Amino acid sequence: MHAYVYKSSRRADTYVYLAARDDFDRLPGPLRSQLGALHFVLEVALTPERKLARENPRQVMESLTQRGFHLQFPPSAAQDPMCDDWGTDA
Repeated sequence: MHAYVYKSSRRADTYVYLAARDDFDRLPGPLRSQLGALHFVLEVALTPERKLARENPRQVMESLTQRGFHLQFPPSAAQDPMCDDWGTDA
């Protein structure tokens, strides 16, 4: 299964996977307005075994099959230890 990945111009570290390139009509209107302009990042061939940086490929494939899109949100501070306040060296 192919997926086309787009980055949101309004929401940092938020990505949209689409089943068809530039098929933005799949996205609900309110969601489209929240994401702003979407910029193409990459085309990827998905398989259940494929490693993705932050997503489970099976869940992405299921979302693409059911809705035609999948949203990838930024990691929460609880999931990303680099978001912790490490203090300053000053």
